[in-house]
Amino acid sequence: MDSSVLLRLMVMLVQLWPCSPSRQNSRAQDTVQSFTEVRRVKRGWLWEPFFVTEEQISPHPVYIGQLKSDLDKQDGNLKYILTGEGAGSFFVIDEYNGKIYVIQKLDREKKPFYTLRAEAINRSTQLPVEPESEFIIKVQDVNDNEPQFLDGPYVATVPEMSPEGTSVTQVTATDADDPSYGNSARLLYSLIQGQPYFSVEPKTGVIRMASEMDRETKDQYLVIIQAKDMVGQPGAFSATATVTINLSDVNDNPPKFQQRLYYMSVSEEAPVGTTVGKVFAEDSDIGDNAAMDYLIEEDSSDVFHIITNNETQEGIVLLKKRVDYESRRRHSIQVKAVNRYIDERFLKKGPFEDTTIVKINVEDADEPPVFTLENYMMEIFEGAMGGTLVGVVTARDPDDAGIPVRYSIVHSMHLKRLFSINEHNGAIITTEPLDREIASWHNFTVTATETRNPEKITEANVYVQVLDVNDNAPEFPKNYETFVCENAVSGQQIQSISAVDQDDSAEGHHFYFSLAQEDTNSSHFSVKDNQDNTAGIFTGKSGFRREEQFFFYLPILIQDNGTPPLTSTNTLTVTVCDCDTEVNTFYCRYGAFMYSLGLSTEALVAVLACILIFLVFFLAIITIRQQRKKKPPFSEKMEEFRENIVSYDDEGGGEQDTEAFDISALRTRAVMRTHRPRKKAASEIQSLYRQSLQVGPDSAIFRQFISEKLQEANADPTVPPYDSLQTYAFEGTGSLAGSLSSLGSNTSDMDQSYDYLADWGPHFKQLAGMYSSHRTVGD
Repeated sequence: MDSSVLLRLMVMLVQLWPCSPSRQNSRAQDTVQSFTEVRRVKRGWLWEPFFVTEEQISPHPVYIGQLKSDLDKQDGNLKYILTGEGAGSFFVIDEYNGKIYVIQKLDREKKPFYTLRAEAINRSTQLPVEPESEFIIKVQDVNDNEPQFLDGPYVATVPEMSPEGTSVTQVTATDADDPSYGNSARLLYSLIQGQPYFSVEPKTGVIRMASEMDRETKDQYLVIIQAKDMVGQPGAFSATATVTINLSDVNDNPPKFQQRLYYMSVSEEAPVGTTVGKVFAEDSDIGDNAAMDYLIEEDSSDVFHIITNNETQEGIVLLKKRVDYESRRRHSIQVKAVNRYIDERFLKKGPFEDTTIVKINVEDADEPPVFTLENYMMEIFEGAMGGTLVGVVTARDPDDAGIPVRYSIVHSMHLKRLFSINEHNGAIITTEPLDREIASWHNFTVTATETRNPEKITEANVYVQVLDVNDNAPEFPKNYETFVCENAVSGQQIQSISAVDQDDSAEGHHFYFSLAQEDTNSSHFSVKDNQDNTAGIFTGKSGFRREEQFFFYLPILIQDNGTPPLTSTNTLTVTVCDCDTEVNTFYCRYGAFMYSLGLSTEALVAVLACILIFLVFFLAIITIRQQRKKKPPFSEKMEEFRENIVSYDDEGGGEQDTEAFDISALRTRAVMRTHRPRKKAASEIQSLYRQSLQVGPDSAIFRQFISEKLQEANADPTVPPYDSLQTYAFEGTGSLAGSLSSLGSNTSDMDQSYDYLADWGPHFKQLAGMYSSHRTVGD
């Protein structure tokens, strides 16, 4: 192969680095830098660089270089051996001269280099004449791979009206060829579809805006980008990617009303908050950019207001005040729609608002009466007599002032007893005196009804304040427990008192305290007014004796500052306590309690001791009784009453079935008695039974009868087990009628005549035939 063809097809450089095992770390640095054949010597090896192209294939092995030892005398005595990656499959060596050939096509993208080892041995001795050397063969690239857009298809978003040159997105293609050699992996981007709105940078793949675009005109564009390798030269590979570019909205459009004039109507009886109508302004933008607020600009009456429905972007006109057909029948308002979020970049396009006119007609209706006030405040002094005027409410018919209305009170049964109203003029009076201390305020509802249409009713609230009158005297706020020691000294304070008053005072309560003049204990105690609605109780002498007087009752006078002032007498009980100077409240209460019972301490101890003795005696009796109840009665005879119960579920074949079960298996040897043949008891039963009729149950004859029956039952194997109950009837003695039992009859059926049955008619014919005296023995 000549050098010109080799240079044209060369894509990859195969490099051979001689490297001993001890020098493996430095082999990557031994790189061929030129294409000139240069002979190098290293550790006795002679080698020269060579070139081979990726994807190169020939029907004959392609020579790529020669490996030669400086000990080779070309007499064929040395043998060259090649081992490692690809040896024998991709690469072979001429064992006589060391020339290396490639025998298969190489692909750099699959394996960029191969590591091989070369060795020279003596054919005679089979010993190595050169140490084994390692070589790295690096494959040079050719342009055999197309570019690829791994992240496609692309989707990008850019705000509408963006200026020219605004970056939209970037697309990137990859090429599997070697980017470090040649132009095989050098890509060039171009725009196939998308002009004149977009452009692309050839080297980076950045897509940019080429002009301003309006989303309201078109909101999506499809752009196709092409990537070519070999810098776009002829014969290069290429690939395309699709980019979907969406224009996002900006607020570049103002709202616009669909109508320049709206007509609406509302009834005069519509309540506040009623929806009168709706207006709507369109905005070509979307989302927050289309959000708007509605305002009312011209409405001097301030009767209407408008709110914005954020979901539908409608303006809802509401009734702010009640309208009156008789006062004003038409209203006109101006409504403005203003964008909520304004982009200052587009203010040059004009104001982002619009206005419209709304005309509203008031419809006439039969209205209920109207009170002059919604809430009436009235006052009355407490204690005023029933029938006193509290106040007057007034209502009129707005449709016709000449039509009268009827008044009434809506209240509970309790309020009905306190107030009444004149149904013609609305005068409210009391029905009984009011007490401010019970209730200081009363509120109720009055109604005004149209006389010609009772369904038209209006309500108003009435609040009545009951004014205070000084009709309650001050008093102690609580019951004071006051104690004084027997050794108390004169002038010692033993109690601090205060007062309360249920009445109100405009200037605030002020109480005056004093001791009643008729008090017989005035020499023992005194009262000092502190001028702050409290007073102190002081001793008037030194030393008190419980034996002389245990309680002192002090009448305290308390006066308020009302008009007129009221005074009350409150009794303060002072108890003399057995103490020195300081009062022990618990001990003093105990002493007062004992004194009220009339008992001394010794007597109380004696009473408690008696109670304790009685309790001990009572508990002892209960304990003895419980122990007696625990002892079981008849303990020595318990075994005699013990029985065994045997359960079995066999009905047998009746009274004559003696083969159904062996009843003797239920009996034990201890219970079995000597079997005696059963007597023919017919005659015995008759005689004993008739004798029993003549005697009582306590007679010897009766006991003998029972005893014999018991023995027969015990000895009879056909009767039920021994734990059974045998029942015998005893009709008593002295009966004139005798026994009705057939056992006591001395006559048999043969001795009786049933001939009379034939006279009873055809229904008894068969019975008469069975018992007739003319029947034969065979019958």
